[in-house]
Amino acid sequence: MTVADPATLLLEARALSFHRQDEPVFAPLSFQLKSGELALVEGDNGSGKTTLLRILAGLLHVGDGELFWRGQPMHRDTCAGDVLFLGHQLGLKTDLSPRENLHVAAGLHGRHPEKTSATVLADIGLCGYEDEPVRRLSAGQKKRAALARLLLLPATLWLLDEPYANLDRVGIAMVNRLLEQHTAEGGAALVTSHGSVSFHGGEPRHIRMHA
Repeated sequence: MTVADPATLLLEARALSFHRQDEPVFAPLSFQLKSGELALVEGDNGSGKTTLLRILAGLLHVGDGELFWRGQPMHRDTCAGDVLFLGHQLGLKTDLSPRENLHVAAGLHGRHPEKTSATVLADIGLCGYEDEPVRRLSAGQKKRAALARLLLLPATLWLLDEPYANLDRVGIAMVNRLLEQHTAEGGAALVTSHGSVSFHGGEPRHIRMHA
């Protein structure tokens, strides 16, 4: 007798592709992502890794193919608050402090009931910088301020484009720890990275991009 997989199917792409000026950015792509899974999006520069994440975040329209979220056609409005995208542009208002940026994000997307901006910023390594304008922070501190949203917001799917950039070894270990905790709690994540990812939460799924 086959034992049913208890993991919930969250995301499914069927023959997904994207065109820019009638030229394909990446070949038709099909994959599934379940709760508790991490997927590494791999490919050469220009293969469409960032484009894929932006499509999944609802920032770009699907060219061809289909996308499903929890078994229903995926639209930005229907999964708002359930999908969190962190890209090269960190989405921080530089005149606001990390604490104020988190308040803005929580006002838009809600927050975990047991977490506060203060505890999240402490966990992310920004003690003493909570109320400093973001424009005065170092590149690594800005990255941490952006990553703090992962802890505060209740999103199920994380879309992380180069989350290790501008982080030292301690920061890289912190990102891996966040991913392990998120997937252990039933969340899922798609991650792009030019470096190797050390993930101890199980064998990650690999999604290979081809032009």
